[in-house]
Amino acid sequence: MSDDYGYGYEDESPYGTEYGADASDGDDGAGASRDGGRGPERTFAALPPAHGRGFATSWWGRAWLQALEDTALDGQQLKQGRQLARKGGVGAVSVRPGRITAVVRDHDGTAYRSDVLLQQLGAGAWDRFLDMAVDRAGHIAALLDREMPPHLVEDAAGAGVELLPGIGDLEPECTCGAWDHCPHSGALCYQVARLLDEDPFVLLLMRGREERRLLDELQVRSAARAVRLGDGGEGGAAADAEREVRGVPAGEAFAAAGILPPLPAPPSAPDAPGLGPSLDTETPPAPGIDPAALEVLAADSAVRAHRMLLDALAPAHEEQPLPVELTPQQDAVRLAADARPDARIGARLAAGSGRPPADLDAAVRAWRYGGVAALAVLDEEWAPDPEDLGRARARLGEAWEAGERPALRSSGRARWTVAGADLQLRLDRDGRWWPYRKERGRWVPAGPADDDPAGALAGAEDGAADGMGVAV
Repeated sequence: MSDDYGYGYEDESPYGTEYGADASDGDDGAGASRDGGRGPERTFAALPPAHGRGFATSWWGRAWLQALEDTALDGQQLKQGRQLARKGGVGAVSVRPGRITAVVRDHDGTAYRSDVLLQQLGAGAWDRFLDMAVDRAGHIAALLDREMPPHLVEDAAGAGVELLPGIGDLEPECTCGAWDHCPHSGALCYQVARLLDEDPFVLLLMRGREERRLLDELQVRSAARAVRLGDGGEGGAAADAEREVRGVPAGEAFAAAGILPPLPAPPSAPDAPGLGPSLDTETPPAPGIDPAALEVLAADSAVRAHRMLLDALAPAHEEQPLPVELTPQQDAVRLAADARPDARIGARLAAGSGRPPADLDAAVRAWRYGGVAALAVLDEEWAPDPEDLGRARARLGEAWEAGERPALRSSGRARWTVAGADLQLRLDRDGRWWPYRKERGRWVPAGPADDDPAGALAGAEDGAADGMGVAV
């Protein structure tokens, strides 16, 4: 492979260095280079296997995967790539302008170097993007929060700058010799979607600007804009008059504070909830008060507060739907799952959940794997209509490689049992698959949901349900 694609790693500067000259600095974007060339590079350690989770939760991460799936000509190749990524076959990922690179190990352990090229933005396109961002300070605040709101992408497109890739924009290269997207380039793209979820600056680096340079340029333009507004003149006077009446927009003030003097990092959330108070005192409780039950409720309050804090700090928190309001029976299961009460309190919670004590353990496992949705799968037996059943059978037929599919027996009620094994797949009403295992003659949840039935069954085979119960 020629050096035009930037394969000379030994001669390049380590990631974090300044840009060198590249083809993108002299044009307006139409002929911008896909070549990684020299420049800053970020390297991300290999991510753990992604059993039981999707590869993208942010809308921009899903847009990245949509571009991949629209570009690839062979969906079967992408399916194999998804399986490689899910099983942890992608090594450390290198990201630099115009190129992402990783070593991907095939099912038989053979290693391939895979690259995906993405066209860089030209100097003119970056100028338009920076001018747009400075004029709309809320965009800067969003980027600093590691978010890419839709209106930022829409405003950039209005300025003639396409940030997200589209069909045909992700160009693969792989040492396996494939000319289209192969399992290895597909696996690399699925893994990069997880990186984009955490940090949209990864996409901006691929497009040609690393974070520090981008923020420095925004700072310079913001300062110049402030000078222009302060020079007087008709435009400045109008802006000053508007500020006098309305004040400074909160987004603009926040963004300026973020790029001029960097804000200190927020304190990290505690690793675990705080300990509840002990009510084991010499003073006898008032009539009708159960100190042990109060301790459980206090501990539960700490757990819920800790979870709410983590949810509030998670990326795209404001885009998440509101929590589902629980019934008293569901809340009793949740409390048993979170508080891990002793046998006496567990028996009271079992009664509150409307279940025999022996069934509370399975409900707790279900809750820990998927909350209300998992409880519905445990409790409900539903018969799919012919159309849903046909889709489910087709999904089962394509989930495994030839010769690897286990023998499955259908109950006709959205449940398929593995012949010769105490394993079962259950389909929920949203088309997700849940693994179950038979223990002591009872079917119990064995893992979280997966869009892929093979992935769900693999999670059950890992023995993920061990140690999930509650004392009753």
